[in-house]
Amino acid sequence: MATTTPASPSATPPSSPVPGGGQGGRGLGARLRTGFGLLGPRHPRHSVSLQQVEALFLPVGDDGVVAGVNAQGRPAVLGVNRPTPYDMLLIGGLWTAQVLALRAAATGARVAVETGRAQHWTQLVQAVGGGQSGMTVHEVGRVPPQGASAGGPVLVIRDCGMRPPRGRVTSAPWQSVLTLLPYLSPVAPRLMRQAMLVGVQRVSPDEATEIGRVMGLPRAEYEALPGLPDGVTLWCAEGDRQYVMTQPTDAEAGLLGMPRRVD
Repeated sequence: MATTTPASPSATPPSSPVPGGGQGGRGLGARLRTGFGLLGPRHPRHSVSLQQVEALFLPVGDDGVVAGVNAQGRPAVLGVNRPTPYDMLLIGGLWTAQVLALRAAATGARVAVETGRAQHWTQLVQAVGGGQSGMTVHEVGRVPPQGASAGGPVLVIRDCGMRPPRGRVTSAPWQSVLTLLPYLSPVAPRLMRQAMLVGVQRVSPDEATEIGRVMGLPRAEYEALPGLPDGVTLWCAEGDRQYVMTQPTDAEAGLLGMPRRVD
């Protein structure tokens, strides 16, 4: 009985219709022997003219938590995860602090909440997930060491009322601290001076005047604070101030409701 011997891949003639065939033996068989696998589909190249290139726009901002949009409609980003200690102060509502907590968790940071009203944070813990990979809630003064690192940054949120005690867990490399004050209090001037970033929402005219004095705000800016809409925060850092509108996503609105200054 006559038998036939299969031709070896190297015997494939250069003119055979093998994908990728050509000079130098780089046909299908050669690619399989070198471990590159099968060739994928081939598509024509995409090209644009010089005039079309000018129309392309890719917004690139800082890395961090998107707090909302600024006056120009661009994303306003808070650089929460840092290799250096970072203290923040928010004189405003619980709603904004909780949105920031959700968004920080979405970036991969662990969130530890120190609060005297744990019931207000229960929904968030259930949504984010508890434990070392999500969000945890602790009584005032009972926050354990978090072990923050570059691979596991931490945001500590201190929701401890008008006179928050000095915390056991402070800011550290890869561990930022956000202190929430519902209104101005006797400890607010000290916290404002210590913080590297201060957010102010709607306050009374007297509070606005005091905030303007402590932070050195222009008169037009601190006089505008009593009229800020819900969801708008004036974020102030050294040499930079921005009004930011925090708009909830559908998921955030379903969990927390719409923006509000008072809870």
